Amino acid sequence: MKEPSVLDYLKSILNPWQREKILIPYEDELADGNALASAVQNPPDHTEEESASENIGIPASQNRFPWLLVLSVLIAIISQALLEPQARQTGLAIAAYAVSLVMFLVYVLRKSSNIEPADIQPAPSSAFPVVRVKSKALIASLVLGFLAFLTFSSHQFNLINTVSWLTSIGLGIYAFWQDKPDHPRLSDRLLNFLKHPRIKLTITPWTIILLASIVLVVFFRFYRLDEVPGEMFSDHAEKLLDVADVLNGDHWIYFPRNTGREFIQMYLTAAVSKIFGTGLSFMSLKIGTALAGLLALPFIYLLGKELGGRWTGLFAFLFTGIAYWPNVISRIGLRFPLYPLFAAPVLYFLIRGLKRRSWNDFLLSGLFLGLGLHGYSPMRFVPFVVAAAVILYMLHPQSRGHRKQVLFAFCVLAFVAVLVFIPLLRYMVDDPDMFFYRTLTRMGTLEQAYTQPAILVFFSNLWRALVMFFWDNGSIWVHSIPGRPALAVVPAALFFLSIVYVIIRYIRKHDWVDLFLLVSIPLLMMPSILSLAFPDENPSLNRTGGAMIPVFIMIAILLEYVLSRLVKWHKVYGKVLASVLGIFLLLTTINQDYNLVFKQFDQQFMSGAWNTSEIGEIIRGFADSTIGSRDTAYVVPFPYWVDTRLVGINAGFPDKDYALWPEDFSQTLSQTGAKLFIIKPEDQQSILDLQAMYPQCSYWLHTSELPGKDFWILLVPPDPTTVDVQG
Repeated sequence: MKEPSVLDYLKSILNPWQREKILIPYEDELADGNALASAVQNPPDHTEEESASENIGIPASQNRFPWLLVLSVLIAIISQALLEPQARQTGLAIAAYAVSLVMFLVYVLRKSSNIEPADIQPAPSSAFPVVRVKSKALIASLVLGFLAFLTFSSHQFNLINTVSWLTSIGLGIYAFWQDKPDHPRLSDRLLNFLKHPRIKLTITPWTIILLASIVLVVFFRFYRLDEVPGEMFSDHAEKLLDVADVLNGDHWIYFPRNTGREFIQMYLTAAVSKIFGTGLSFMSLKIGTALAGLLALPFIYLLGKELGGRWTGLFAFLFTGIAYWPNVISRIGLRFPLYPLFAAPVLYFLIRGLKRRSWNDFLLSGLFLGLGLHGYSPMRFVPFVVAAAVILYMLHPQSRGHRKQVLFAFCVLAFVAVLVFIPLLRYMVDDPDMFFYRTLTRMGTLEQAYTQPAILVFFSNLWRALVMFFWDNGSIWVHSIPGRPALAVVPAALFFLSIVYVIIRYIRKHDWVDLFLLVSIPLLMMPSILSLAFPDENPSLNRTGGAMIPVFIMIAILLEYVLSRLVKWHKVYGKVLASVLGIFLLLTTINQDYNLVFKQFDQQFMSGAWNTSEIGEIIRGFADSTIGSRDTAYVVPFPYWVDTRLVGINAGFPDKDYALWPEDFSQTLSQTGAKLFIIKPEDQQSILDLQAMYPQCSYWLHTSELPGKDFWILLVPPDPTTVDVQG
């Protein structure tokens, strides 16, 4: 083939619409590992227009500075800042967002090359590889699965049903697992490593960036974990009582206390309490859920990398890791982070399986789907999300020629998920009322009638959920800052533009992944949207937790797109500007998310929570004194006051409920030792009754560090002639 001349090169630039572009590759630029664009791994057979690093070989003078793109991002950030609750200017914000949108559209639509492909992986073969099913393993899996179903009739784990269940899962996966002919088996690799143990560690700039990102995220997730949040509420008492059941030998599959809960958090917390020595405490709950929130992030990174390269994966990892929304729901000590923890690998292996036509990925997706159903009830909607992904894939050209294999792969995924779900499946069959109780009270009228026609409530809930990223994340103060957007300013602005970007990219590329990213967001928010009987509970950060996966991946896609345009503008100045802009956006987000979690959320949570730890500390001191005991201290209940079970947990006596109702005061007369009563200031009648019953008592108002959380302490000494009650 004749090599192009310099004249041909100039003509290709001056008349790009009449001839193919001619690139002059620069070896140093193509090999530069620090350039953002070079991080995208392009297969060698992709065309230039489809490459995520297009124009990288064109001299800087041939690329215009993407000022429209950068300006649209900056204006979007200003627009979102105007929607912050402290100084909300809605009209001006909408107008500014409109300007940003127009500028972004003008930039993106003027050149088709501005749209990156959704799928950067090498094109798979025309069909799935032939699947070889191990029939004996499959039959054994079915038999053991049925045996496990029968033996789970006790609704508790025991040796027989647990071994049968786990073995059926292992054999079920093994029956469909496909060994790659060009890859040695895992057992062979392990054996080879044991024979010749050797670890090769290579430190590159990317390694340093990745390690620094991990350190930053771990800091955000565990910094002041013992203080933020600082108090428990009633749901925590229910959880710790369930954990106590586990530690006492009751190995339930489903815990019916407090309308029913799946088992994973209870066993996780029990393990944490033993491993870390934290016992039945708030800290045990928080360590477990913080770890669950952290473990979701590698899968978000991998999914981002699958859809846009390692920089997209890194941005998704970083912004999810430091964000207020996932951080708060991971710290609260309840099951909330189990939703994204399992939804993330389900989506990662599902999308990877469909893109790469890999049987094994479907098996892993099914495994995590089944596990997730034992975690947090919003996960029950994820099977519909999986089905939606498969349907969208089959409706697009990428599935042409192998739709039957996709259907079979979907069935295999479902088969594995059902095997993992067997314990809860048995409970669901035996007690459907309890299993579906929480769902029916929210979707149906079991507990409360609809305030409006259900269809109107649904669309109202849908709208409120879709705008929560920019406007209002709900009013549930225990796991959010009421009235503020779910996202910080920079991520919200990027997410707004990413929606437009992904829509345009889908229109041009017709890649099913783009459409699925958009559709998956409302689908993963359905557990909140479908709260038809209690619309005030929507939106909520906990029941929408799965949506953070596509949301932050889309944010990362948009950010990588913007920064890669700067890199392609100029191979030196572009990289500098991309680095400066990226660091500026990251630091701005770090600053705001830190403020949201460790200042705003902390302050508003503590202003709403009752100081049961403070009361528990006083009772513990009384119990450890020479005159008191754990059984002669009491808290007099009062409407909308402390949960007396939490007082016992904080005092170090988790089996003790310190409630003593006024009608039972006389029961304390038979006790000869010192007695301690904790009373709410508004409960003057109880103070008068105890004074009449114990004339020798002393009482004083304990001033709490938290405004409005004071309480009365009334002390009855064992011998008023020898005890200095004020000492």
